[in-house]
Amino acid sequence: MKQIKESELILNPDGSVYHLNLKPEDIAETIITVGDQDRVEKVSQHFDSILFEAQKREFKTHTGFYKGKKLTVISTGIGIDNIDIVMNELDALVNIDLKTRLVRDKLKSLDIIRIGTSGGIQDYVELDKFVMGKAGLGFDGLIHYYQNEITHSKATQGLVKHIDLFKSKAQPYIVECSDRLAEMFEEEIQVTSGITATNIGFYGPQGRTLRLSLQDKDFLDKLTTFEYNGFKVTNMEMETSAIYALAKMLGHHALSMNAIIANRSTGEFSKNPKTVIDDLIKFTLDKLSKI
Repeated sequence: MKQIKESELILNPDGSVYHLNLKPEDIAETIITVGDQDRVEKVSQHFDSILFEAQKREFKTHTGFYKGKKLTVISTGIGIDNIDIVMNELDALVNIDLKTRLVRDKLKSLDIIRIGTSGGIQDYVELDKFVMGKAGLGFDGLIHYYQNEITHSKATQGLVKHIDLFKSKAQPYIVECSDRLAEMFEEEIQVTSGITATNIGFYGPQGRTLRLSLQDKDFLDKLTTFEYNGFKVTNMEMETSAIYALAKMLGHHALSMNAIIANRSTGEFSKNPKTVIDDLIKFTLDKLSKI
C-alpha cells in the first residue's frame, strides 16, 4: 500500500489535519455542515453538552451530544473550494491513519447533513419553508478534477441543451443525495423536495446583475423549466453539489437541507430569516437524534 506524501496530506505539528485543525477523536460519525461560522454556536447551543471546540480560519467545529446522539457541527465557509477542503479532510480523519499515512483497510462512512440558507427559484417554493435537495446540480466543475462514475451523463446533456450552455463554461453535473438520509425528511409537510443548483458565485453565476452585464440574461428562466427524474430545480446556493459528489465518491452519505429566505421568482425576501434558520436547525437535530 502506498504511503501518502507529506505534501499531499499536510498535518499540523500536533498531528491534526491542516485546515480543519482536527484529530480523528475530535469528530462524531454524524456531521452537520453550515456555511457561516457564527451558525456553529446556533446549532451547538441546543446540545446537551459540548465535548470539543476548535477553530482555524473559517473552519469552526463543535462536537457534543444532543438527546444522546453524538454530533459534530462544522462551518465550511462559502463556496465549492472550501467544500473540497472540508470533505477531503473529514474523510482523511476517519479513513487514513494519520501516523502511518496509509489508507485504512476498513473504511468508515460518515453521515453529512448540510444546514444552509438558499433562494427559491420556483413560485411554489415558499419563503420560510425548507427544501431538501434530492439531487445537487453543479455548475462549478469540481467533479471533473477527479475520476468518477457518478454523474448522470444523459441528464447533463439534456440540461446543457435545455439552457443552451455557453461552451466556455464548466460542464454541469447532477448527483443524487443519500436515499437513506432523505427518507428521514421527505415525508414532512414543511419540506419541499427538488434539485438544488450549486453555483460558483452569488451574483453573475446566479443570474444577478448590479453593474455588470450577464452573458446569459435568461439563465434563471431556463433553469426553472428544467426537469430531471420528476424533479425541478427548486433553489440555488453554493455548496450542495460538491458535498454530494465528494460524499458519493468517498463512500459517505450526504443530504442538504435548505432554509428558503428568498424567492427569485417572486422577488421576495424573508422578514424573519433568523427564525426560519433556527427552525431548520431544531428540525434537523430532532431528526438526527433518531438515527
